Formats: sequence, C-alpha cells, structure tokens
Amino acid sequence: MFPFWGWDPTLILLLPAILLSLYAQAKVQSTFQHYLRVPSSSGLTGAAVARQLLERSGIREVRVEMIGRSLGDHYDPRSRVLRLSPEVYQSSSLAALGVAAHEAGHAIQHFRGYLPLALRTAFVPVAQLGSNLAFPLLLFGLLLGLPPLVRFGVYAFVAVVLFQLITLPVEYNASGRALALLEGGGYIRRQEIGAARKVLDAAALTYVAAALMAVLNLVRLLLISGMLGGRDE
Repeated sequence: MFPFWGWDPTLILLLPAILLSLYAQAKVQSTFQHYLRVPSSSGLTGAAVARQLLERSGIREVRVEMIGRSLGDHYDPRSRVLRLSPEVYQSSSLAALGVAAHEAGHAIQHFRGYLPLALRTAFVPVAQLGSNLAFPLLLFGLLLGLPPLVRFGVYAFVAVVLFQLITLPVEYNASGRALALLEGGGYIRRQEIGAARKVLDAAALTYVAAALMAVLNLVRLLLISGMLGGRDE
C-alpha cells in the first residue's frame, strides 16, 4: 500500500538531507551577507568583473544583466545572458566578486564545451518531465495495481537524480575557475581568496544537499514500490 496518507515511515530516510538543506540555506545566507559587507581591494563591481572576465576569455557574445531576485544569479546558456542580482551586480564586495566570477565561469564552460555543462543543459527538459511524472505515476500505479506504471514512475525520478548528480561537477568546476580567474587577473589579493572561497563553498553546499535529497528520495521510492527488495507488487 502506498503511504500517501497518514504516517509514512520512509520519510525518516529524508531526515539527513532535510537537515543538510536547512544548514546549507542558513550557511549560504549568513556567509553571503557577511562578505557582502567586506569590500574588495579592486573596487570593481560584480558586473564589471563579470564583463572583464568574459572579455579576457575571448567571449563577447554574452550579455551581463541585472535581475530583481536576490541570490538568483545564473548563466543562461540558451540566451547567452549572465544574470546577476542587484547585490552582486552593483556591489564591489568580496561576496559579489565571488558570485559574479562563478557565473562567468559557467559562461566559459559553455563556450569551451565543458561536457558536464552540456549534459546538464540537455538534461533539463528530461529532469523536469521526470519530476512532474514520477509521483503521479507511482500513485496511480500502486492504487490501480499496475506494476509497470510504478516502475515507470521510479524510472522517471531517476532522471531527477541524474540531473542533480551532473550538477555537482558543473558547480564545483565553475567555482574553481572563478577563484583562479579572480586571483590570476588581480581582482582579489591572496589574503582575500579565503573569503571568496567561503562564499562559493557555502553556495556549493546547497547543491550537495539537493543531490542527497534526490538520492534518498529515490531510495524511498524504491522501498515504497517494492523494487529495492526484489518485490514487485
């Protein structure tokens, strides 16, 4: 029986991921806000640094724009736009430079054909479809007693897990590029690298938490469906 109502004991499996997610969110907020108040020695804004890093990498097709959402910074490979939140776009803090360089790192990944980024971009629609279909398929499959439908639901969620796992090397590689670009270009001094790294590491922890949540959810669905123990209801 599918425990959609009442107490679901398999939810205990998600506890480590839930705790890590809460910690990661608090960590990224506190770290970002702390170093948002620490000015960089260069005095350049995040927008200026992003543009210069792109130009120095031979990339002139990417626009740098400001968006209204806090911590919504991202690079869109389809439209070739690097979007920065106001705190990053307008600020010359160490937090702003770290985030701006990280997003510039994604643009550089794109233009240099970094394989994990290409895989993640191609996987976006598959992961979205899997996320939308997984639980409805499982629910109806179990309620109607249709094991093939249950299996399709689990397989659909595998796409979500794969997307989250592919995201990890993409994000860590972008952070590594960011630190190298900032130091190599003289945008931050050696004694400022630790601060920029703390900002990027805190942000990366949110992706680790998301990946752990996806993996544990998959284990949970395998248990619920009976597929993990070889049982096929």
